[in-house]
Order: sequence, then C-alpha cells, then structure tokens
Amino acid sequence: MDIRKLLSALSFLFLTGITGFSMVTSRQDSLITNTVLYRVTHTESGHVSYLFGTHHAFGKPFFDSLRFAGEAVRSSGMLIKENLNIPGHLAEDIINQRSSATKWKRYLDRENEAYIRGLFSSSNLQFDKMTPAELFAFLTRYYKEQVCIGKDPDATYFSLDDYIETVARQHQLEVVGLETSEEQVFLINEDVKGMPRKVHKRRIENMIHRLRTESVDHCAEIDWYRNMDFDFRFDQPCQNALVLTDRNENWMVQLRAYLSSENCFVAVGLSHLMFECGLIRQLADSGYQIESIPVK
Repeated sequence: MDIRKLLSALSFLFLTGITGFSMVTSRQDSLITNTVLYRVTHTESGHVSYLFGTHHAFGKPFFDSLRFAGEAVRSSGMLIKENLNIPGHLAEDIINQRSSATKWKRYLDRENEAYIRGLFSSSNLQFDKMTPAELFAFLTRYYKEQVCIGKDPDATYFSLDDYIETVARQHQLEVVGLETSEEQVFLINEDVKGMPRKVHKRRIENMIHRLRTESVDHCAEIDWYRNMDFDFRFDQPCQNALVLTDRNENWMVQLRAYLSSENCFVAVGLSHLMFECGLIRQLADSGYQIESIPVK
C-alpha cells in the first residue's frame, strides 16, 4: 500500500471505546440498531436526510455491498462528513510545518525505528516531527486496513468516508466538513495528554508487533462492524467527553441548520451515533424522526 494515501487521511481515526459490544434491545423499540444507515425526517420540514455510521478503515467494497446506501447518497443534495481533505491542510502538511522533533530513541528500539522509517520512506511526511500519539494512531489504522481487512494494496480510495465523498461528487452533491484537520490532529494528541512515555512506548511496540507478525488479536472491532452486531447503548453516557460528547454537541449546531435546509447524507464515525450524547439520541430529542434502514 502507498503510505501517502493513508497519511492524507490520518485525521480519520476516531472509533473509540466501542469494541466488543453485543446486540441488545434498543431503548427505542422501533429503532433497529443492526444497521449503519438511518433515515432522518422532521414534521416541520419536507427534507429527507440520512445518517450513516462509518468505520474509517473500510472502503469501497464494503459500501458498494450495502443495499440502499448508494441510493441514499444519490437522493441527497449535500454530503456532510467529519472533515475535508484540503491541500495544504492535510495531516501531513500540519506535521511538516512544525519546528520541533520527537526523540524516537526514547520510544523505539533500533529494529522498530528502522521498520517505521521504512514505512515512511516513500512519503513526504517528516517522520521526526510526528508525535507518539500520531504514530500510534497511524499504526492502528494501518494495522486495521492491512491485517484485519486485507485491503488491496493497489486500491485508490483512502477511507470509507472518502469513498462516499467520491460518490457524492460524482453526483454533484455539495460537500461540507464539520471540523478541520487541524482540529482533529489536535484531538489525537489532546486525548492522551499526560500519558507517561512508557505507556506510549508500550502501545507503539505492541502495534508494531501485530503488524510484523500479522496477528489478528486486535481485529474484533472490524468483525463487529462488518457483521453489524451493534449495541448503541442510548441510555448510557458517552465515555469520552473530548472525542465524543463535545464534538457531537458542536456538530449538532451545524446539523440542525443543514438538515432544515437540504436533503443531507451525514457520514460520521459510528461511535458518534451511539450513547446518550450520540447524534441519533440528540436528533430524536430535537423532534426528528429516526428510521432504521436495513442494508444487508
């Protein structure tokens, strides 16, 4: 796989705290949660919109295999996703503009450092300017794509979110982002602020080991998403205020305006649809009707 493709989408890394959930009855008896697609309507608006819960490591083959998903995009006038890949504002650009460097010998032994530098050798990213949190996020995403999913190394799509954007642009949809890449890179680092160096070191070492041995011991999340064996836990508080609660609240301000003016297809990480702070619960509490659409 061309590492440059993954680096351009480094910001799409938030699917936290959801591994291992099993399917149970939803708080809302009429809402079936073993799907990733939901129709969103309001009695005061004639607009029909959709919520789609993504997993950023998946891509074109998964989306094209789903019933109604492509049709839902084509019937919309606007695609709303977490952020846009804007030249000059990609994760690679943000990292390269830094003046400080990481002393990787504090985190990587000689063999692992050589392995990592080999991974980045074909990219324009200045690896020494990455942070340990960013490296771990990159390796986690790379592991899920290469080992857990077995992504075609010649694939031209970056992520599920980006493939949906490609479909949307082919059908002349307006495309907007809910936040910037700068904000997402900040969150990657802020979420683990204060984490001890030895913990960063251990996390990175473990992920490198999984990659080098092609171990599938960390792939349960991929199977869980592919099988849509979900428990949205609508009655439980979000477990991460920074990554979920705060972002969802900020997004809702924008979504209310967009949904009232256009037929929208909203594609965000599945975790943002879950829990009390999730978009499904917040939209329902705002008077929207949410309807499950089976896609398998």
